[in-house]
Parts: sequence; structure tokens; C-alpha cells
Amino acid sequence: MTQPLESIEALSQRWVPGPVAYAVLSTMAALLAMIIVVMMVYATRHGVLTLNRLLGHQRHPYLDIDQADWPLITVFIAAHNEEQVIAGCLQALLDTNYPLDRLKVVPVNDRSTDGTRAIIDDWVGRYPGRIVPFHRTKGKPGKAAALKDALQHAQGDIVIIFDADYVPGRGLLKQLVAPFFDPEVGAVMGRVVPVNTGVNLLTRMLDLERSGGYQVDQQARMNLRLVPQYGGTVGGVRCSAVAAVGGWHDDTLAEDTDITYRLLLNGWKTVYTNRSECYEEVPQDWQVRIKQIKRWAKGHNQVMVRYGLRFAFSPYLSWRERLDGLLLLCVFVLPPLLLVGWLLALGLYFFNAGDMLTGLISLFALMAYGTLGNFAAFFEIAVAVLLDGKRRRLRLLPLSLLGFVISLFAISSSVWGQLMDKLLRRDMVWDKTVRYRQPSVEQ
Repeated sequence: MTQPLESIEALSQRWVPGPVAYAVLSTMAALLAMIIVVMMVYATRHGVLTLNRLLGHQRHPYLDIDQADWPLITVFIAAHNEEQVIAGCLQALLDTNYPLDRLKVVPVNDRSTDGTRAIIDDWVGRYPGRIVPFHRTKGKPGKAAALKDALQHAQGDIVIIFDADYVPGRGLLKQLVAPFFDPEVGAVMGRVVPVNTGVNLLTRMLDLERSGGYQVDQQARMNLRLVPQYGGTVGGVRCSAVAAVGGWHDDTLAEDTDITYRLLLNGWKTVYTNRSECYEEVPQDWQVRIKQIKRWAKGHNQVMVRYGLRFAFSPYLSWRERLDGLLLLCVFVLPPLLLVGWLLALGLYFFNAGDMLTGLISLFALMAYGTLGNFAAFFEIAVAVLLDGKRRRLRLLPLSLLGFVISLFAISSSVWGQLMDKLLRRDMVWDKTVRYRQPSVEQ
């Protein structure tokens, strides 16, 4: 009974690929080698940023500005069906220490169908003159389109933007406005901290992710004068700079990344302020999280296609800024690239291309795992947790592999869906993130 199996095994050992097969296998091996190089570059990037945050000089150039002739600013609160959370954001902004005669709070109610409008109007009645609502009842859906319309109602040259589920601290507005005293600054970004961390395993894992992304990644890029990213909330823009680069684009899912790169392409700086913390709700179930990741991936890749080539040759940027910006733009291409690498490795293995594969498979496995699932990313998160002084969270690090696998397939699915949208000329759809907070009795 074992003779057929032995014959097949002996035949496979004797099989030698012909010219065509050899050319195909050589191409597969070359592609696998290129993917390995890309993974090594990103692993190195993780390591450099983490070591800089741990050991390098920390840049907080605008941190000590507390007394100044504060400019007139407008604060936008982006809101679509936010009846559960809008009151908390409004209350926090009314409690700010920013001069009241220099502050205009504008809730941007974008076609809400729940009780958001009634809640906003109630707060307007309770605090007349301090809150000026913008109720948008028609127009293109999406945050970018809403901000584009609302920008026409801004007063002053500085606009600070919050999503409705964020709770800004008393001194946050001054911290976010301070960098704009530098006339070269076009956008400012603060740090996002989850407020519902203790709900379940997912929220704890997202807390680790946010910690690594802001405490290490964003701050290190600020230290090294690379490309800190404006994140669309807990941040602000200079209206004259936005107007100079063409205003808000309403045809993108990632208006924050879009405006970041257009500002950079036109010589404006983006500043990250790590100690300007604001609190948000993160997704509490995987379905909502997956939709969020897919939206981010599609929006980010839109920006990559639009501006990647121009960014690579921009005369306003140093070579380090161009390199870092391109690596940031391509970050959502890594998961499908990693899957392709795995398939190539398996294909070479099953086609018995041992000589081609021997020198690649172990290195590829190590670097792929190290880049997205273990060493480099884990190192970044671990350092962030230590800097935050929350060592007990380190016990959750091994579980980040679960988040990595889910993100890997979610982003890959999103990239495939985006390609199909392009081929079939389908419009991309904005998926709103679910809110979980219960409305307070006061509202």
C-alpha cells in the first residue's frame, strides 16, 4: 500500500523544471526577495522610531506657551447621529480655559436622523452666544464634505476639530493653538487616548495600539523632523493654508491624511504635541473595528495613489521627509503584500524549488512576523506602555498577534474591494463608527 506514495515521492525528488517552469519559479523567487526587502525596511523603521523615542532628544517646541495674545478660533465638532455623546463634548469645551471672547464653538450636525439636532439646539438655548450650530440637511455625505461646507462659517484663521465622542481637557485648546504662532505651521495634532479601555479584550488591545502609534510613532517622527500626521480630530488647521492648497476634498474617506499630504507638498509643516491628550471611545466589538480598519485603509490608499509620486519628488521636503512620508503612505499595502509573500513561499515549496527557497523562507518568515506581529511592533508597543507608566498592560502583548491576524485579512479584503470599486466605478461608502456611551441625564 505504501508503494504508490514512495513512487510519487521519488518522482518529486527527480523532477527538474524545464525552461518555462524555471522562468516562472525564478520570477516567484525574485518577487519573494523584493517583499522580504520591503518587510526589512519597515522593521528597521519601527526599530529606529522606537529607539529614538526611548533614547533620543524629545522635541516639544511649543509646550511652554501658556500666556499669549490668543487668536480668535473656531472649534468644529463633527457630528452625525451623535445623540449619545455630543453633550459631553460640548460641556468639556464650555469648561475650557481658552478666552471666551476668542472662542466660537460650532457643532457641525451632518444630516443626523436621531436626537442630535435637538440636543445641540437645547445647549444653544442654555448658552446663547457661546455655541453657534451648523445644521447640514443636504449635500454629499461624509465628514470631509461636512467640514468643507462648515469651513465657510469659521471665524478666525485657526480651526480646531473634534469628533463628537471626544472629551477635551480644560487646557487642551491652548496647547493645540500654541504651535500656530509659528507661521510655517499648517496643521497640529494632539494625542488620542481611549476612555473605554477596561470594557473588554478588544478595547485593551486598541489601547496598546493607540499607545504605540502616538506615544512612540508620532512623537519619534516629530523628534526626527519627519512627517507627523494630522489625524482629523484632536487637532487643528490654519484656514489660510487649507484654502491655499485647494480646501477640503469631499471625495476622500481619509480627509485627515489627504490634507496632511497636500499641506506638506506645498511647504506647510504639521506639528504633533504628545502631551496634548484627549479621550475617545474605541470600538468595543470586532465587527465595528473591522469596518473602521477597512475605511482607514481605503482612504489612506486613495491618498497614496493621488500624491505618492508628487511627494517623492517634492522640492519642499528633505530626503528623510520624503522617505518617511512614502513609507507612511504605503503602510496599508503591507498586509496584502505579506499575504502574497506567504503564497509565493508556499508555491515555491510545493513546486520543490528548494535551491531558490532555502535562502529566503526563514528570513521571510522572521521579518514578516517581526515587522507586523512580534519583534518590531511589539517593541514599539512595549516601550510606549513603559513610557506611560502602565507596566501591567505588558501582559497583553502576546495577544496583539490576534489583532494582527484580523487586521491582516481585513485590510487585504479592503484593498481588494477598493480595486473592484475602481474597476466597477462604484462610489466608496463611509461607515460610521458605533458609539457606546450612554447619554447623561442632564442632556
